[in-house]
Amino acid sequence: MSGPEHVTAGDDRPDGAAAAGAAPDGHDPAPGGAEAGPVPPRRSGLRNPERAVRGLGAGTLSLEALVLVLAIQPIRMVGGDLGGAAIGAVVALAVAAVLLAGMMRRPWAWHAGTALQGLLMLAGLLHWSLLVLGVVFALVWAYALHVRRVILG
Repeated sequence: MSGPEHVTAGDDRPDGAAAAGAAPDGHDPAPGGAEAGPVPPRRSGLRNPERAVRGLGAGTLSLEALVLVLAIQPIRMVGGDLGGAAIGAVVALAVAAVLLAGMMRRPWAWHAGTALQGLLMLAGLLHWSLLVLGVVFALVWAYALHVRRVILG
């Protein structure tokens, strides 16, 4: 280099190294040389943030349903006393999770998913392992809600 580089405040590029096609004042020029004005910042880099968030919710609920169904036999073998009422509750909660995963386009489905997590923790009265699963999936659901709030605002 021939000398020290000077970096302007708020810009990590050296002087004279403006982005290709951008004017020095930070505005993108419109086609034909006219100024288009400042481009509003996008909330996220996703093409369709609503669809991405719906996919996150549906994936979370689908995973929960799969874990619930697959957990029945290990709970019976290791945990012991898993009665018919507890098995029925687990199957009903898994079916509800699958149905909600398919309805994530509806705004109320997010509230219903939150209620589902509460019902799973309440099923902990039937067997302690259901409470553990309820707490784990409530934390996962809380993270999904957090991501939804960050992405959609």
